[in-house]
Amino acid sequence: MNDPDVPDTPTPPAEPGTVEPAALAEALAAGESVRLLDVRDRDAVDRWRIEGAAVTATQVPYAKFMAAAVGDEVGDLAADVAGEGPVTVVCGRGEASGYVAGVLTAAGVEARNLAGGMEAWGRVHLARVVRRDPTVVQYERPATGCLSYAALDGGEALLVDPLLAGVGEYRRDLAERGADLVAVLDTHLHADHLSGLRELTAGDSDAGGAGGTPRRLLPAGVGRRGVTDAGGTLDDGDTLTVGGATVEAVALPGHTTEMTGLVVGDVLVAGDSLFLDGVARPDLQEGVDPRDQADQLYETLHDRLEAVSGDPLVAPGHRRPETGLPDGTYTARLSALRERVEALGLDRAAFLERVLSDTARPANAERILAVNRGTETIETGDDGSEEWVELELGPNNCAASATPEGAR
Repeated sequence: MNDPDVPDTPTPPAEPGTVEPAALAEALAAGESVRLLDVRDRDAVDRWRIEGAAVTATQVPYAKFMAAAVGDEVGDLAADVAGEGPVTVVCGRGEASGYVAGVLTAAGVEARNLAGGMEAWGRVHLARVVRRDPTVVQYERPATGCLSYAALDGGEALLVDPLLAGVGEYRRDLAERGADLVAVLDTHLHADHLSGLRELTAGDSDAGGAGGTPRRLLPAGVGRRGVTDAGGTLDDGDTLTVGGATVEAVALPGHTTEMTGLVVGDVLVAGDSLFLDGVARPDLQEGVDPRDQADQLYETLHDRLEAVSGDPLVAPGHRRPETGLPDGTYTARLSALRERVEALGLDRAAFLERVLSDTARPANAERILAVNRGTETIETGDDGSEEWVELELGPNNCAASATPEGAR
């Protein structure tokens, strides 16, 4: 299929090299410099782009390279691409960029095409272990900064906050680890991305388990959000058994009324409550007063988290690349976050003023909420259906904007 914006992508004059999206993500996670040329239109780049501390990016529309190839002026355009080293060319689906990479290659520029373009980039998930015995795996989606988790023990697995874009990757990874998926939980009703909960538990209500359909689980209180066929619910203090490991639910209201985290060993899967560089925003839930939610969030961060035994390793629901550890994971001890996150040191009045500052809503929040509730459906075919890919374009915006540099 041709790039929808370029119906007749010509054959490139030379065959360029390619780089797989997962390999590019691993290179960025390792801090390797990447010289990027994005040939989409400016509006598309502004909505969604590949970012990172090691990325040097230049935007030049595909049409300019078409014209330059005819006028033998490719070298002039190539000279305008910032950075050093090989040029990685990006477009929506990898076809227009394949042509540009071939034009650059023919002109003597070392260039490679991002296979599958931004659609393929949006499906990449990197898996890293943050704890063993029981095992906790952190899944990072570099395209959006979303983090999901799996708790594994005794050949069984619980998935937490899975993304629709990662359903295939979760299944492959768990199979490689020899684990059967027995339950799937969303920590809250997500407004920033499409959940994979229903896809992974299709046909389930509260039944299921090892050897069958995984159990579908949501936090207690989610019924007030209009969710259909929620399956089972977890209340504060409830426990699940995964293999021989015990997983405990802990209520963390504030971002939403039903927001619930999980304690697995010394790991606190915190969902959208506390991030490595900020705190959640309290204004995305319909029908509730954001100021009341901000009060709840303050109590969660100052009282409820303190009730979690020890000094838990906080595993957040979103990340920014610069908050990662050398091993590529995104976690920190609660004590370290109390020193690092400025909002945690504010008194109640200052905290409320900080988190109630205006922030743009996540892109397409209302439609995403409806899909995650189960009141609307979308196509989820393996061809990267435009309908659901487009819904997730743009930043997640689930953190309070006034937190220094925010979090996605």
